[in-house]
Amino acid sequence: MRFLNLFRTTAFRLALVYLLLFAASAFALIAFIYWNTAGFMASQTDETINAEILGLQEQYAQSGLPGLRQIIIERSSGGGTGLYILTNSDYTRLAGNLSSWPDVPAAHGDWVYFTYDRTSFGETERRSARARHFVLRGGFHLLVGRDVHERREIEGRIESALFWSAVITVGLGLIGGLAMSRNVTRRLDVINRTSRDIMEGDLARRIPLSGADDEFDELSTNLNGMLDQIERLMGGMTEVADNIAHDLRTPLNRLRSRLEVTLMKPATEQEYREALEGAITEADGLIATFNSLLLIARAETGEARENFEPLDLRAVVTDVAELYEPLAEAKRMTLKVAAPKAAEINGDRGLISQALANLIDNAIKYTPEGGTVSVALKVAGADAVLEVRDSGPGIPEAERDHVLRRFVRLEASRHEPGSGLGLSLVAAVARLHDADIALGDARPGLIATLRFNLKD
Repeated sequence: MRFLNLFRTTAFRLALVYLLLFAASAFALIAFIYWNTAGFMASQTDETINAEILGLQEQYAQSGLPGLRQIIIERSSGGGTGLYILTNSDYTRLAGNLSSWPDVPAAHGDWVYFTYDRTSFGETERRSARARHFVLRGGFHLLVGRDVHERREIEGRIESALFWSAVITVGLGLIGGLAMSRNVTRRLDVINRTSRDIMEGDLARRIPLSGADDEFDELSTNLNGMLDQIERLMGGMTEVADNIAHDLRTPLNRLRSRLEVTLMKPATEQEYREALEGAITEADGLIATFNSLLLIARAETGEARENFEPLDLRAVVTDVAELYEPLAEAKRMTLKVAAPKAAEINGDRGLISQALANLIDNAIKYTPEGGTVSVALKVAGADAVLEVRDSGPGIPEAERDHVLRRFVRLEASRHEPGSGLGLSLVAAVARLHDADIALGDARPGLIATLRFNLKD
């Protein structure tokens, strides 16, 4: 049953179409060769007969009947493929190597095919011949022809070769089509089985590669990449859900407790106002957290790629740093900006600005008063390198990859305000722009590096 299914596959139908086209082309080529070969041999025969008739006519005109009989007798006795017979008006044989007039109707100038008996080495053989009938003055009939038995055999062999070539071509094409469709079907079955397993919940399954480096391997590689992306997004969604359930429960409970305590006892207008202001602050923090989550989701899904446009990182660095100068001055620290060269990339200006703002905000937040925060932009080959350096406590090397995840806060920073989404957003924006992000040791402090591809 499975073998019969091959005949319904697209691969087999395509192979069959190409087989028919190839067979038709091969048949046409062989037929053309046959037609030209057979036609050439037939034309050579006819030209020879016509030339002999003209010669015999001239001989008859010059020498009369005796001269014509003599030359026919000479040519008939020489052997070869020439056939001759000269008769009177009632077809009584006068000369020639044919024993009698062939039993075929013919008028003056007609071409005829006939058979005759030829004896060789004591054996009589039935042979084929082609001739032309000519009526001479006086009512004499002349038939001049050629033995075409060998020519007919050659034509028959060509016809047989034509037939068997077509049969072999179709047969081999059919076998090749079945083999090709079976191979294609086998490759597609692997993809279909893997897809069914994934739909049934096994998200870790991937399509195996054959190693042939063909279009199926290319398709499998792309599908595996898509599955990796889906698995990563699904894992991110699960992580977000878990983090929301864990990390947002505390501020929500704190907000509810604040309001509940306020309602449990009589309070003055000022106390109610303070409670409401505290609740608004908590709510603003929750809203900011959800906004950060939405930005991360927008970056990770690739939706923001539609807003990509050429932009100068130098202008982004200048604008964002200018916004944070008052905050740095309030903490009595120095904010240095070095962006001497333009660096044009393709990207979403809003997301890149938000990522840079998060890096500068973290640097200012964790740098002690009197410290220094540096923002530098430089061009290195085909890359635009953006660095944010601070003189704070830094991040231990073992924790640097961990802090790029959502809602991750180090123990030393839990007393500081924040949701643990700043660096996670930076990492998501970097992935969206195919940029590299790295956290290093500034000795002292932390250096965050973003490496973008320059616009071509």
